[in-house]
Amino acid sequence: MRTFDLSPLYRSSVGFDRLFNMLDGASSTDTSNGYPPYNIERVDDTVYAITMAVAGFAEEDISIEVKENALTVSGKHLDETETKEREFLHRGIATRAFERRFQLADHVVVKGAGLENGLLTLELERVIPEALKPRRIDISGGKGAKAIENKAA
Repeated sequence: MRTFDLSPLYRSSVGFDRLFNMLDGASSTDTSNGYPPYNIERVDDTVYAITMAVAGFAEEDISIEVKENALTVSGKHLDETETKEREFLHRGIATRAFERRFQLADHVVVKGAGLENGLLTLELERVIPEALKPRRIDISGGKGAKAIENKAA
């Protein structure tokens, strides 16, 4: 894979740090091993869902954190004594610790999470602030803007 040196861009631009960090992150090799598998789906124009297969994990074993537009989902079994007492002939259900990171776009918030039948579902919504939404400006009847008269004192 090719690597690109973005340092000349850092020197000649201001305010694009986050963009360059995302490019650096995308070009670096992905160290994740694909566990746990997940789906990302668009439910509506502004509503999204991430579904992760976390069989064997309970609600208290999973941590969900949002910090600076990064969503981190991690899982770790709190009590490992149960597996030490059991003898497995074949262990095909992975219950190892994991951490998944998702980069969120601006104005995307996590609305909730649910765990059912071994599937963790995260509900996300893009909430655009009122200041950024398009506004309709009514045209006033008349011949246009009124001029302000300047009277001599």
